Order: sequence, then C-alpha cells, then structure tokens
Amino acid sequence: MAEQERPPEEGAAPEPDEFAARLEDELKRVKISDVLVQTLYTLSSLGYHKLGGEHRDLPQARLAIESLRALLPVLKDEAPAEVVRDFEQVVANMQLAYASAAKEAPKEPAPVEPKPEPEDLEPVDDEELGGEG
Repeated sequence: MAEQERPPEEGAAPEPDEFAARLEDELKRVKISDVLVQTLYTLSSLGYHKLGGEHRDLPQARLAIESLRALLPVLKDEAPAEVVRDFEQVVANMQLAYASAAKEAPKEPAPVEPKPEPEDLEPVDDEELGGEG
C-alpha cells in the first residue's frame, strides 16, 4: 500500500522552496518607507538609552541624533506628515537631552602635551661661534 502525502504538521518548518516563496511574497509587500520608520524608531530608542543613567555614551547618542537628522528628510514625502513631525520633535528633544547630559558629564582633563626634550647637542666652542678661542 503506497503512503499518502500528509499535510505538514502545524509548527513544522516549511520546506526550503516554500520558505523562499513566502519570503519573496513578504518582500513584495514591504515598503522601504515602513523600514525607514522602524529604523528611526530604533535609532531614537537606542539614542535615548545612550543618554540615560549608567549606560550613558554621549558619542553613541550623538551618532543616533545625526543619523535621525540625516534620514528624516528622506522620509518627508514618503510617510504621513504627523509621523515626520513626531520624529522631528524626537530629534529636538534628544538634542536638548544631549546638551544637558554634556553639561553634566565630568570634564576630562585636557591631555598634557609632553614638552619636547632638547636634542642632544654637542658643546660648541668659541671658534665655531666666530669668537676667539
């Protein structure tokens, strides 16, 4: 008696061809503008995290702010106006929080530049200086 093909069990991993087909269908539906909005959201969340408490990392927070500022103009005509406006407000708030955090940050002493050591010079006698020896 021949075995009948059974439908895949629920929760079972799809076959590679089926997985590829599903992925392709999903990629057709995804909008770049949606990915940009999610990216802006992620950057703002991480940026705020880097501005706070024990995890403070001002260079990383600044990078998040600058990234948001760079991506927002790209999104302006592709996302609803209120979404863009909300992210512009997020950037402004993050900039204020950054300025406040930078004021609170302990000032690192400026690196002391080592004084140049005099080159080893051989003594010069009076004759070499044009005087009488």
